[in-house]
Amino acid sequence: MKPSLERLIQSLSDGLIEREIPSRLILLSALAGEHTLLVGPPGTAKSVLARKLHNVFSGGDYFERLLTRFSVPEELFGPLSIKALEDDKYHRLTEHYLPSASTAFIDEIFKANSAILNSLLTILNEGEFDNGTTRVKVPLISVVAASNELPDETELEALYDRFLVRYQVQPVSNQQFETLLTLNTDSSAVMLNETDKLTPATIADIQQKAEQVSLSDEVIQLLGAMRDYLNQQNRYVSDRRWRKVVKLLKVSAYTNGQTQVSIWDCWLLQHCLWNSPEQREELANCYESHLGIGTGFYPQRLEKLIATWEHSLSTDRASEVQQVNASGHKLYLDTDQQQTTAKRSVEWLHRGNQALYLSPPGPEDRSNGNIGYTRHELLDDFFDSHYQQTHIDGRWQHIDEYIRQSENHLMLEQLNPACMEPAKHGSSFVDNRVQEALVILTDLTRQQDNLSEFLKSAKQEIVDHLWIDSSFKDSAVNNLEHSQKQIGKLIQRIGAVIEGYRGLPRL
Repeated sequence: MKPSLERLIQSLSDGLIEREIPSRLILLSALAGEHTLLVGPPGTAKSVLARKLHNVFSGGDYFERLLTRFSVPEELFGPLSIKALEDDKYHRLTEHYLPSASTAFIDEIFKANSAILNSLLTILNEGEFDNGTTRVKVPLISVVAASNELPDETELEALYDRFLVRYQVQPVSNQQFETLLTLNTDSSAVMLNETDKLTPATIADIQQKAEQVSLSDEVIQLLGAMRDYLNQQNRYVSDRRWRKVVKLLKVSAYTNGQTQVSIWDCWLLQHCLWNSPEQREELANCYESHLGIGTGFYPQRLEKLIATWEHSLSTDRASEVQQVNASGHKLYLDTDQQQTTAKRSVEWLHRGNQALYLSPPGPEDRSNGNIGYTRHELLDDFFDSHYQQTHIDGRWQHIDEYIRQSENHLMLEQLNPACMEPAKHGSSFVDNRVQEALVILTDLTRQQDNLSEFLKSAKQEIVDHLWIDSSFKDSAVNNLEHSQKQIGKLIQRIGAVIEGYRGLPRL
């Protein structure tokens, strides 16, 4: 089945540029019995994709219609039967209209008015059509709808919700513009074998067998995380939509040859859960941030944990105690950086190589603003220039006698800094720290092994995955390899913490 589906996907994207993703999405949506909404400007191959989708089915009718505000039910569901009206019966002639089609393209879907809305909802959701007094099953497999804009009317919300898969179609990029101009659409047409084409029976069989596919615990965890994220963003997703999402994931897994939905199938979520196109990238980022979490690797949490340990080690290394001498007295460093038991030191201040003095008693501030006086300044300002004397406490005092007295020296008293040394830690404290950090190291090593296995399986699983965009495959592998490097660095850091604690001085 898988090779056949790959050929069908190739036929959908053949002759189109940068349309690989919507080609896969509309086919998968059809296999799941769901409908696809393509949002984008005119001329971006939306209708072409729908017509190509019809070509992958064997038999069945195709219906296409452009809606306007003035569209009437007859345009979608067929005209009223005149003959039936003559018999007082209300009956539409539905052949060649939507109720008889297996695939359909409805352009400007949100131009649907109230006259056609209820019947359209019933066809899309229940696959049934009320023709007069009779409700009949329709052969509709899938509708591809298109719109240039999203609905802003409440009455259209239910219609919007009927389209499980949503994709914003952009014009061809600048990088591929030249290819667009020179594209020869006739030279590379893919001819499909009838054996590759799908039938209603084939689709029913796929959906039935897909029901047997289970959800892994990792997928259930991811779906819960996505729902929490959407709730935090105040974005409502109906229970019905979640059920349809699961159905789509199971069909994805089954057609890819799996017996269980894997984390990789959930790449599709970004195309099922947005309400406006700009939200798709947010959903993609949310999804990618959970890749590898099933291995137990939470980089943000682990980064905080290791940083906390590094801070604790730094604090323990920096812890100090005051030194004591042989008698148990605390030691300090004096102004000459010599050990002393004195808490304070008194220093005779100098200016250059000249000692400084206080002025003779009299001025309120004898220290001259703590800059003092040299002998020459004392002599000039306070002493007789001839006899070099001044009158102090009732007697004459010579300057030499004055400066010999220590109470006249300009002294600075200061606290001596404590003489510190690294604190020694109890062996039990150090051993407990080392053991706690070793538990983290063991857990990180286990996570590293799990991540390596996950990366190995990822390279095998996603490279050939039927429904995943090829550009994402490279991105996913790169992200996982980056996570591998992250966890390697974390292991080195916790290892350094362990060695740091082992090296702490002990009592």
